[in-house]
Amino acid sequence: MKKLIYSTAIALSLLGGSLMTISCDDILDTRSESTMYDPQIFSKYELAYGAITGIYHSFGETNSYRGRILPWYGFNTDIEWYNSSDSNNEKSQIATYACTSNNGQLNMSESKDPWSKLYEAVERCNLAIEGLREYGNTESDSQMAQLLGEALTLRAVIYMDIINCWGDVPARFEPISQEILYVPRSSKDVIFKQLITDLQEAEKIVAWPTETSATATVEHINKAFVKGLLARICMQAAGYSVREDGTNKLSNDPELSKDVLYPIALQACKEVMEKEGTYCKLEDNFEDIFINNCKDVIAAGGESLWEMPFANTPTPRGRLVKTFGVKHNQKDTYGPTGGGDAGPTPNFFYDYSINDKRRDVTCVPYLWSKTTVNVQELNALNSWYFGKYRYEWMDREGLSDDDGVNKQYMRYADVVLMRAELENELNSPSAAAPYLKKIRQRAFAQTDWSTEVDAYVTSVSGSKDAMFKAIVDERAFEFCGEMLRKADLIRWGLLKSKLDETKQKMRDLRTLSGDYSDLNNTLYYNMVDFKWIRNKKENITENAALQIYGLNHGETGVPSGTYEFKKEWIKEDKIADKKLESLYLNDPDKFMYWPIFDYNIEASNGTLSNYSWYTF
Repeated sequence: MKKLIYSTAIALSLLGGSLMTISCDDILDTRSESTMYDPQIFSKYELAYGAITGIYHSFGETNSYRGRILPWYGFNTDIEWYNSSDSNNEKSQIATYACTSNNGQLNMSESKDPWSKLYEAVERCNLAIEGLREYGNTESDSQMAQLLGEALTLRAVIYMDIINCWGDVPARFEPISQEILYVPRSSKDVIFKQLITDLQEAEKIVAWPTETSATATVEHINKAFVKGLLARICMQAAGYSVREDGTNKLSNDPELSKDVLYPIALQACKEVMEKEGTYCKLEDNFEDIFINNCKDVIAAGGESLWEMPFANTPTPRGRLVKTFGVKHNQKDTYGPTGGGDAGPTPNFFYDYSINDKRRDVTCVPYLWSKTTVNVQELNALNSWYFGKYRYEWMDREGLSDDDGVNKQYMRYADVVLMRAELENELNSPSAAAPYLKKIRQRAFAQTDWSTEVDAYVTSVSGSKDAMFKAIVDERAFEFCGEMLRKADLIRWGLLKSKLDETKQKMRDLRTLSGDYSDLNNTLYYNMVDFKWIRNKKENITENAALQIYGLNHGETGVPSGTYEFKKEWIKEDKIADKKLESLYLNDPDKFMYWPIFDYNIEASNGTLSNYSWYTF
């Protein structure tokens, strides 16, 4: 497999129109002499499987998903932001809609940049798809058909992420040849249509989760995920985005209208939900989803439909917890220094119902101390952390920068909420209501269902607009920190307006105004024992966890009982103007995508350029 992956490394450096320093002829000669087109590769399952493994290898490349795409795509949004957004450096500019084409974090030479790495992965998909179609006997061999479906789906995953990052991009759906060395940008609509066609093929030839040994884990493609991804892409293709003329609008292609694509998406969601309890399910406990993720539980058949896999051994690869986990200021008993690069916006914790069990899993107001090892300490109002990723939940020890935790790419809850949105659009609010209820029932104790589920859903079922707004909110409460929000806001045409709404919420929060008028400006707390489990063993760290009064709505004034410590928490200068305004620095509706970077443009032989309004 090493030979399969690396013998074509030179050819695979030909990415999205960019070349390394060797000549084009040498590259093409090298690829034509490689074994990638040898029928012995794609006519034998074990070797063809190795080609698919080569695609997965791309995810862990230093500046691919591991170190650039996952750590940097998806924020700032109305619920998530870079915690150093106000630092005005190359890192913060990526998040604040001010990324330049020479940004040193993303503009890299020698094809080491994220654009090149993602197109390298696309090329590996193209080679595998062509080889399997020609030599794999996929019409009669179900194992080879599964591999073809996997390659088609992985290409769709990668291309959707390329579009999410850069918008209109080169469309490459066949292996590189002399005729297509340099390819200009295509309309994203062209790519959407091909991806939808590919997934409609893939859904017919891959197995359901746990149905075969090939789909026993969430680290390989399965039918539930393919259908869910098909629904997601249909909804995005039918939605808003900035176009080549600089306007934010729907596609003018009739094949990408809601009338055409939403029924396809709804049918896909229905077919997945028909298999609930057999091949997929909602986990009973929201927190368990993320504990299992951190503990490397990868058995299929649960809520996680597909995870982008990162190596655990011999050396972990991937930086999900390192980037987005609760911050550890020093190496401690639980794990290494890391976490806290991004987090929930300061208002978002307070936007949840105080009864919502998702709130305290998602939004964490503390970090692990730099001065007192193994102990939590309150951070600041303007810097919260995502609680879905925690070193203290992991079983693996001896970590450094890479933690090896998989990226949960799609959960069954997403399918349920997509169905709610689609039913509301195509049918009625009452048709959507059962699916909104389904998600909220897990979020609240059964004793709260009469108010938080039944009465709430009834209150938003009177109109299509009210139900849509409720679904917009519910997706925020359910998926904060999972980096789905930015693409959602873009397709809804709500990116800038929701960011502006959050700016106003932060202004209200810091002055205890509006919806935040019943909050306490001071937090009172004690230190209590912290219980945690590693490798099925319960551990207790004495006096290490915070017990807080004053975070909930209505917890005003000085509490009764004894609280040993207190901290001023809410005050106007706790969210300074500079920090608040750094949620975005340029119009998000025009600058929702990164620019193509200088290296890629210079290597494109004149075929690539940025949108005309990217002039800063």
